[in-house]
Amino acid sequence: MQLINFIFKKLLILLFSLFLVASLTFFLLKSIPGDPFSQEQAVPEEIIKSMKAYYGLDEPWHIQYFKYLKGIATWNLGPSFKYEGRTVNEIISEGAPVSFILGAEALILAIIFGITLGSIAAIKRCRFPDHVCMIMAVIGISIPNFILATFLQYFFSMKLGILPVARWGSFTQSILPSISLSALPMAFIARLTRGNMVEVLEQDYVMTAKSKGLPLFLIVTRHVLKNSLLTVVTYLAPLCSGILTGSFVVEKIFGIPGLGGWFVTSITNRDYTVIMGVTMFYSSVLMTSVFLVDLIYYFLDPRIKLIPRSASHG
Repeated sequence: MQLINFIFKKLLILLFSLFLVASLTFFLLKSIPGDPFSQEQAVPEEIIKSMKAYYGLDEPWHIQYFKYLKGIATWNLGPSFKYEGRTVNEIISEGAPVSFILGAEALILAIIFGITLGSIAAIKRCRFPDHVCMIMAVIGISIPNFILATFLQYFFSMKLGILPVARWGSFTQSILPSISLSALPMAFIARLTRGNMVEVLEQDYVMTAKSKGLPLFLIVTRHVLKNSLLTVVTYLAPLCSGILTGSFVVEKIFGIPGLGGWFVTSITNRDYTVIMGVTMFYSSVLMTSVFLVDLIYYFLDPRIKLIPRSASHG
């Protein structure tokens, strides 16, 4: 029963957060002067008026708002204002799988190498491996992904010629953009893992296990890692968001046909439906990630429980 209440509460927060994001996106776009057709200077005013009428932009704002919310609820995000014959659903269906593949590769790299580097640094604390791992983490945090992407293109593609410089379609073409996206979250995960493991390694039960002669690898994998990764798990939701939004620039640099290119172009074109649709799509992914991470954290840490009703009156 307690788990059901926990899930229900988190679902309510998720839905309310999505409603706020949808409303803020709509009203912010409406508050910006101009419209998607204002750049069509050669088009007569009568045609612009008919285009606005066709897309419903001449209707009162509250009617547009409720139609927009209804479209989100039914996941019918409407047509693109700038790409004739294309709907926002089609654009998302076309670009999202590419962005997700790229994001998944970057996420896997960040988690595996971040936890590995952090564990090595904690086990070899204040020694040479620790200093090397933390220097790598500082470099990963300090260098923006677009600079790292440009460097990787120059070094591995132009200088050495061992990897493709851009485009999308094969695994080798995804290596450099995945590394560019994973560097920052990998560094954060490494630092979080090291800090938590250093604390856990000093706990009494770990000291007891060491005194009994248990191998260090067994102690770390069975006892230390689980308690050390709780903070890392909470970082996974914003990590997913950072990888997805960070992919906008990386996708442009490597010429990847993901959602990033569509989103940047839609902002330039003032394509309201694409902007709002992609924003809601990414928000849904982020909120769902937060929800799943909360569930994982709930099972990993038994101390996280809802406060009993009787306790709230005590």
